[in-house]
Amino acid sequence: MTELSRHTTARIRPTDQEGPSAGPTLRVVHEPDGIDLAAAERAAGQFLNALGIATSSESMRGTPGRMARAYAELFSPRPFDLTTFPNDEGYDELVLARRIPVRSVCEHHLLPFVGTAHVGYLPGGRILGLSKLARVVEHFSCRPQVQERLTKQVADWLQTHLEPKGVGVVIEAEHSCMTLRGVQATGSSTMTSTLLGLLRTDGRSRSEFLALTGATT
Repeated sequence: MTELSRHTTARIRPTDQEGPSAGPTLRVVHEPDGIDLAAAERAAGQFLNALGIATSSESMRGTPGRMARAYAELFSPRPFDLTTFPNDEGYDELVLARRIPVRSVCEHHLLPFVGTAHVGYLPGGRILGLSKLARVVEHFSCRPQVQERLTKQVADWLQTHLEPKGVGVVIEAEHSCMTLRGVQATGSSTMTSTLLGLLRTDGRSRSEFLALTGATT
């Protein structure tokens, strides 16, 4: 097994093909260093107590455990099979999945940021099952992140494993570290984009992608 990139512990391994038209299927699995829920629960209780929040009442007694399980869930993407199919018809126009939900956690404050991702590509020799675009977004979202890195990781991963003619990713999200604390900029959102291949170098393709995602409005 090989690492996908130096920024992730996810790994891939071959699985069985899904019929004669399907290409090699890759099992995408996130492999964290290890989750110790009991230790996380103890630490959560100490964290709350250090902030002057008592956890001895009936309603708060289970809070450290719930905190530990909640963060474990946020940091554990579901495994999935990356299934591709031959582009028999030679389709060469944009394939775009819009408004994919994004849910991640800011690595600077461990507060959530949520929004939507638009992910598109210009097919090469193979096409991708559409649901897998959302799976890739989830895969890189489920860990402490910054939005800029997340955007680039999704695009780079698709470029490497699908080998399309171009890839585009636009993410717009609201960060609670901005809206709930500090500047308290309620309602503000952050937009990031990564364009690769023809979606970066070809003006017509670039304009089409940005227009369809709403990034130019």
